Amino acid sequence: MTVHIVNDKASSREFIDFPKALYKDDPNWVCPLDYEVEGLFHPKTNPLLQRGGDAARWILKSDSGKVVGRISAFYKNTRKDLDGVLAAGMGHFECIDNQDAANLLFNTAADWLNKKGFQAMDGPVNFGENNTDWGLLVEGFSPPTYGMNYHKSYYKKLFENFGFQLYFKQYSYRLDMTKDFPERFWKIAEWVCSKPGYSFKHFRWSESERFVQDMVEIYNLAWADFKEDFDPANPDDIRTALQKARPIIDEEMIWFAYYNDAPIAFYIMFPDVNQILRHLRGKMNWWARVKFIYYKWRGEIGRARALAAGVIPKFQNSGVESGIFWQLKGVMERKPHFQEVELSWVGDFNPKMISLYKAVGGEHVKTHHTYRYMIDKSIPFKRFMPESLDSKVMPK
Repeated sequence: MTVHIVNDKASSREFIDFPKALYKDDPNWVCPLDYEVEGLFHPKTNPLLQRGGDAARWILKSDSGKVVGRISAFYKNTRKDLDGVLAAGMGHFECIDNQDAANLLFNTAADWLNKKGFQAMDGPVNFGENNTDWGLLVEGFSPPTYGMNYHKSYYKKLFENFGFQLYFKQYSYRLDMTKDFPERFWKIAEWVCSKPGYSFKHFRWSESERFVQDMVEIYNLAWADFKEDFDPANPDDIRTALQKARPIIDEEMIWFAYYNDAPIAFYIMFPDVNQILRHLRGKMNWWARVKFIYYKWRGEIGRARALAAGVIPKFQNSGVESGIFWQLKGVMERKPHFQEVELSWVGDFNPKMISLYKAVGGEHVKTHHTYRYMIDKSIPFKRFMPESLDSKVMPK
């Protein structure tokens, strides 16, 4: 077996097409859009490459020339994390069930990052924000929502046999919208919504710039307090993400909370476009666009995914999250074709959010693992924020 760097149209095509062959008999897998995968590796479409980041990708071929695996490696900055480790990422890992093949791919990515000066490799992760394509699926092999990784069940052993160690767990919860929510939760939510000074507004395209700025303010205050080495939100990235998702965004599924008109919290849900993309096989040509419009008109999307949230520290125990869910409850009652919501994902280092998802009646349905491989073996491995783990609220 030999590793080949992706550096032309032919190898790029092989990189994109390999998963289509690997998962061809798996009805749960949803093929990502070809242009979205390819766009991650070009500065014109990935702003992280314009800000000092870098990426590389490879395919693995058998002795007969057949593609049997692929991988990518990347970094978006050269800042050490909370534990003083300079870490980068690997992703797009797909491979046959062969440890030697997996080891060749993992070593290729690690060697490339090592030459760039990195001490650890996290994966499988996304070259971008962690609300999409983050973590290895290890439990709950059912059709994924948009932006959530789906993998072969044998990948876990390939990662761990190579030497990856569990960095943190990610849990996804399912809300059955056909069932009544716990009455106690709604009493709290109704009480919060009626308190003086609190107000709630959903996103509107006509006021999008205001909401972008509010999201940046909330995100930066919330995560700076939670994680010192976070990357501040970039308003241009948010604008780009919103425009990219405009065909599927439902204004009433993105909510903001205010106190005396100052932004204090947001919650973002998107209709699950994967329920349409599963019909398109990665294409978005003119015929695929016609099919997309048809399936959307037919009401193919019956699921939403909650993919991002933020509450500024001062209001994190105020019940404001319940108030936002109260607003979303009304939205879902007006849109009965939405049968379920996936709350994904929440890290094992965030017990408050886990407790919230349980309080609204969420059922744990999936677990992903984010792993870390220590390139520099002289540095001891440490789990992410172990002091925040709370076994009492973790899924069984």
